[in-house]
Amino acid sequence: MVIAEASSAADTVAIESLFWIAAAAVAAPIVSRIFRGYVPDAVVLLVFGMAIGPHVLGWADRDSVEILSELGLGMLFLLAGYELDPKLLGGKSGRVARFTWLAGLLIALVAVTFTVPDEDFAAHIAVAIALTSTALGTLLPIIKQDGLLDTPLGRSVMAHGAVGELGPILAMSLLLTSRSVGGAIVVLILFGVAALLIGAFPQRLLERIPGLRYAVYEMSGGTFQLPIRVVFLLLVSLMTVAAVFELDVVLGAFAAGLILQRLNGPANHDVGKSLEVIGFGVLIPIFFVTSGMGIDVTAVLGEPVLWVVLVVAIGLARGLPVWLSERYIPHGSNLTEKRERTQLALYAATGLPIIVAVTEVATESELMSLQLASSLVAAGATTVLLFPLIARLVKPTERV
Repeated sequence: MVIAEASSAADTVAIESLFWIAAAAVAAPIVSRIFRGYVPDAVVLLVFGMAIGPHVLGWADRDSVEILSELGLGMLFLLAGYELDPKLLGGKSGRVARFTWLAGLLIALVAVTFTVPDEDFAAHIAVAIALTSTALGTLLPIIKQDGLLDTPLGRSVMAHGAVGELGPILAMSLLLTSRSVGGAIVVLILFGVAALLIGAFPQRLLERIPGLRYAVYEMSGGTFQLPIRVVFLLLVSLMTVAAVFELDVVLGAFAAGLILQRLNGPANHDVGKSLEVIGFGVLIPIFFVTSGMGIDVTAVLGEPVLWVVLVVAIGLARGLPVWLSERYIPHGSNLTEKRERTQLALYAATGLPIIVAVTEVATESELMSLQLASSLVAAGATTVLLFPLIARLVKPTERV
């Protein structure tokens, strides 16, 4: 009877938590629409998560839905890898973007050392990585809505955004680990080999077994939905491999997205649309709400100066190097308008998902205090709220 009662109580907590998370997920886009999109959906989800979490109302328990939150994180970065155009990482513009990100990482590390001297060096590295991220997945709907995607500004945002996602993910795997840098590089190479083998396996099957591709296509609808099941298996497999190698699961999810892009091809949009439905409709909102539940509102409000300083630090560490590189380093497609360069810097400094991922890894590894993690996530949410809005306000006036 005691075991049955304990199990029933745990089930009740989980389903009640899921109810409040689902309610927040439904309300968030409505609130965002009321504010005409100027308050992004991700920010509203975080705020609702803070409200229903243990630090405010205490209506929902984060631990009871942890596996769903992990899947939401994985789906977010799978979609980021799937939408990433590898061409953006090559060429002179890609090299400039990579150099800019590395320069920003060094600037951030120096700035963090003086800004939060109470934390150890590992925490400084974690904060520096978070400060130099770009929320490309969050920016995509914004630049699409503003009609910027196929413009020189949109292509520049995509290039710096691609590096701003991939760079921090690799840095997390190399630097936020108990291994030495050399050992981490070896493990990262082994993971890359494993990912290539996993990605090559279905490709070989499709090439060598006659009619398999057609059979998969035949089972893509109805109650089968085989391609979606395969994608889910791919995602979980690479997240598992990353976990076995003691790497962050974000790396596995991102690699799954890159592999899926190669397997699916640019012409097949059905799988991508289905993944967006599952991801942005169910799993990703759960991740953002549960992330908000982990923010200690009292800690953030108790150190408002730290919150503001971190927002400014993100703008300086990520936005300023992007602006300087676009202004002074020629790469063949530099933006000539001053306001466009300012827009690019603001968009590049918009970061949230990787900041959440970094703080979760750092707090679980006891590299970062909860107060600093909460302030950092709050600062990331502030950049998503303010920087795209300011970028819209400084939009160049159209010539008649």
